Amino acid sequence: MIDCRSLAENVFREESGRIIAGLIRISGSFDRAEEAVQEAFAAALAAWPEHGVPSNPAAWITTTAHRKLIDAARRHRTHVEKQESLRYEIESGASGGSEDGEEVMYFPDNRLRLIFTCCHPALNREAQVALTLRTLGGLSTQEIAKAFLVPEATLAQRLVRAKRKIQEAHIPYEVPPPERLRERLASVQAVIYLIFNEGYTASSGAGLIREDLCAEAIRLGRVLCELLPNDAESLGLLALMLLQNSRRAARVREGSLVTLEEQDRSRWDQDAIQEGLARLDQALALRQAGPYQVQAAIAALHARAKAPEETDWNQIARLYETLLEWNPSPVIALNHAVAVAMSSGLEAGLRQIDALRASLDHYYLFHAARADVLRRLDRRAEAVKAYERAAALTANPVELEFLNKRLRELT
Repeated sequence: MIDCRSLAENVFREESGRIIAGLIRISGSFDRAEEAVQEAFAAALAAWPEHGVPSNPAAWITTTAHRKLIDAARRHRTHVEKQESLRYEIESGASGGSEDGEEVMYFPDNRLRLIFTCCHPALNREAQVALTLRTLGGLSTQEIAKAFLVPEATLAQRLVRAKRKIQEAHIPYEVPPPERLRERLASVQAVIYLIFNEGYTASSGAGLIREDLCAEAIRLGRVLCELLPNDAESLGLLALMLLQNSRRAARVREGSLVTLEEQDRSRWDQDAIQEGLARLDQALALRQAGPYQVQAAIAALHARAKAPEETDWNQIARLYETLLEWNPSPVIALNHAVAVAMSSGLEAGLRQIDALRASLDHYYLFHAARADVLRRLDRRAEAVKAYERAAALTANPVELEFLNKRLRELT
């Protein structure tokens, strides 16, 4: 027997972004579009158990949501031209129906418009992330609030303010013109990668990984590649997330963090690795170099190494040098220094790490990386102090337990 609720929830997660994007374009309102989609899914939960699941559930919900939007427009006596536009699009644009006679109406560029609207530079980064997950990801306000450990009321207000800002500032619901596309696309990619990173290494909370956020970021990355198939950096971003996420199952053992060097590589997801490598090859073939592709190339070198000693640290160090040309940040310089330590010698790497103290003294991974190099050099007393400093700056309990484990081993 088909579980109608689970099926409807899956369709909602996969298709709501596409449906809402089309409704926003027609109605000009985030709230009316979301309300229509919610009502359509409620109708599905009522109708499907009694009448059976349609052969094309997404088309059924799309058509129902459009009808709900028309009903709402009539009830609230909103702009007549919007009603007429909506009716015309349903009647004339939905000629491709399913075998059940359901009307299907997809506009391929609507999600692209929606992504750029959600990530408009007039909105702050927190609002961009929340709005992207709510409209394109199909996550509920409660789910997003839980993922980012903020009260639901706070998240709800953040969404309200973002939508109000879009309306009051007359932020256009459009793909930016060519001269501004690259700048705005970088913001979209940054939001998706921020969502992934929050899932991959949670900034707080009981666990190290939030699998739902990792999965959602990868899904959004796929959407971006579907909409912009010839953008090398979008392909590079998806490759990077797939390759990093392939190690997820091996990163924690019995609740404890496991370093890359100590992971059981047989637990790495080979399907994700192969897809990530293929996406990276697609990106590199376009010959549009960018930082996400460089990071994906670094992740690929780790993924190809069958054992820690097979890791090509010399090449990784060179790639980090290239990445520093794109983004000369202290964190990337720290990663480069670690690669130097593993390739050119621990003392050389330690000197580079120490040179970053002024910029990274309050960053726990600076002290953790320094402690690891000191531990390998058997300078135990200095390593203990560095591990203690890292532990004092760490918020995640899984990472904190790992640092304390290292301290116990040294003392």
